[in-house]
Amino acid sequence: MPHPSDPSRHHRPAHHMVGAEAAHARDHAEVLDLDADVVGHLEELTAWVGAHLRDEPTAVLDIGAGSGSGTLALAERFPRAEIVALDESAQMIDHLERAASASGLADRIRTVRADADEDWPAIGTFDLAWASSSLHHMRNPDRVLRSARAALAVDGVLAVVEMDGLPRFLPPESGSGRPGLEERCRAAMAGAGWNAHPDWSGHLRSAGFDLVEQRTFSYLRAPAPPLAWRYAERVFTNVRAHLADRLAPHDLEAIDELLDDRAPGSLAQRRDLVVRSARTIWLARRG
Repeated sequence: MPHPSDPSRHHRPAHHMVGAEAAHARDHAEVLDLDADVVGHLEELTAWVGAHLRDEPTAVLDIGAGSGSGTLALAERFPRAEIVALDESAQMIDHLERAASASGLADRIRTVRADADEDWPAIGTFDLAWASSSLHHMRNPDRVLRSARAALAVDGVLAVVEMDGLPRFLPPESGSGRPGLEERCRAAMAGAGWNAHPDWSGHLRSAGFDLVEQRTFSYLRAPAPPLAWRYAERVFTNVRAHLADRLAPHDLEAIDELLDDRAPGSLAQRRDLVVRSARTIWLARRG
């Protein structure tokens, strides 16, 4: 997901860390849930993964589960499976458990609080592992891939999903500043290393996987779903807060107008929003 990395978070004084990290977790959970709701990619991606499985899975692992949007999608796609959701954030685990209860799926979802970069606890053996927009956050993704392979049954499958840059919401002639605002925001994000990830194919092979397929799925939601304005607002708020030094003054003014709910051209009042997004997925089988 496009959001600012924060390498200093492990070095803050404890009394600041708890409140700041809790607020960050709440904000990030909202963005993840909005992304799943607005882009609507999880149904297609889990169906595509399911079509490549030899048997319906009974045990599925969600690595870096975050808010749990992927966990719930996996539980809905594979109704015979127990889903284990692994995440290091207590706030994300709490959010996920509430979402699972609200969805009536809590009886098939087990949460495990653990750092995927460290030695994994004894969590079982899985037919399918899923890592969506999480692997690029890991300190040692190659170690995480080896841990995922060790947790898979013979012929088990791993799906790695990454977002291809900032989702776009504005029509070509948006009336918000100079043309190309979102492309310049995407360039600023790329320059800051947001959502940066490699082609995972070589990493998967090095970890002992056989690559089955790599594919990119593109999404266009037009007209935009009802909550698209809120998702766009969160994305532009992050850009404004963390990338101001990488954008020209006229672009910052345009973003301020988009975020001003009173302005006629604000995201909250526009009726011409669209949603353009893309995901690349790597599917690999335990070798």
